[in-house]
Amino acid sequence: MVRIAVDAMGGDFGHYPIVEGAIFALKQKKFLPIFVGDKNKIYPLIPKKFKNRVEIVHCDDVIAMDEHATDALKRRNSSIFVAVDLVRQGKADAVVSAGHSGATMSLATLRIGRIKGISRPAIATFMPTQVKGKQTVVLDVGANVDCDANNLFQFAVMGDAYASKVLGCTYTKVGLLSNGEEATKGNEVTKEAYPLISQLESFVGNVEGGDIFNGAVDVVVCDGFVGNVLLKTSEGVAETISYYLKSEIKRSPVSIAGALLMKRVFRRLKKQIDYAEYGGAPLLGVKACTIISHGKSNPKAIKNAMFQAIRFVESNVNEAIRTRLETLNN
Repeated sequence: MVRIAVDAMGGDFGHYPIVEGAIFALKQKKFLPIFVGDKNKIYPLIPKKFKNRVEIVHCDDVIAMDEHATDALKRRNSSIFVAVDLVRQGKADAVVSAGHSGATMSLATLRIGRIKGISRPAIATFMPTQVKGKQTVVLDVGANVDCDANNLFQFAVMGDAYASKVLGCTYTKVGLLSNGEEATKGNEVTKEAYPLISQLESFVGNVEGGDIFNGAVDVVVCDGFVGNVLLKTSEGVAETISYYLKSEIKRSPVSIAGALLMKRVFRRLKKQIDYAEYGGAPLLGVKACTIISHGKSNPKAIKNAMFQAIRFVESNVNEAIRTRLETLNN
């Protein structure tokens, strides 16, 4: 049974959405949530029939969002430190946190450790596409602002393995984000990374920004600076489109009638771009599953983060990453 250390104090809204989301997941799947946080606040939130299906590890410190990530290394009684250490000690198989993302990354990397052959872990996220039921995995989206060609190659290997083992892609297509499809396009780092990533059978070459959303590839590789800008820009575009739609709908009775007819379409669109549907972003490259959830995660998002962690652990994707790196580096 998969054991998940849950940072119950992380997140913007306290214990409630974290505990509630994990209980929602427990109603649908068999696993062991290990809540890390204030026992006096966690215990009353757990329904009576689930009290013997969870564990609670008490601590009373939390890394606030405005604190430095490096502070977490000294705060051994903080919820994220204790949660990560449960994984390090083999008492949990995965950690999920909606708390300080920098602290989570730092602790997971330093306390759990990196997969052999990986120099820098990367955060992967999922972008909606025009193809029904398909998302594009993009990495890195913020863990590494400056990358070299070898980092991008490792990201490609990790993304390829994740898409294959966790998402179930039969024939994974990996693309390198650039300013043109030609192999000669890009900056010095992407041009140097191109022949390295070409070792992967799944590599289809350079892709442009639009290919992330048209479903042409399954994995898109970029450095953390570009990836984070891409992520934030996409979120901004989605919000702007939603704003304009709402503004136009209010203009006339005809628009309101049309909106009612399009309600189902809008609902599907919202589901595609809602972070709660994905639950969180996996930190690929560390020795154990680490899921970084949004600070504003609601119970639905936490539930899906639990499901994502379970799939990650059961897929044995880390072994696939290690094996592929060994094969390609020999």
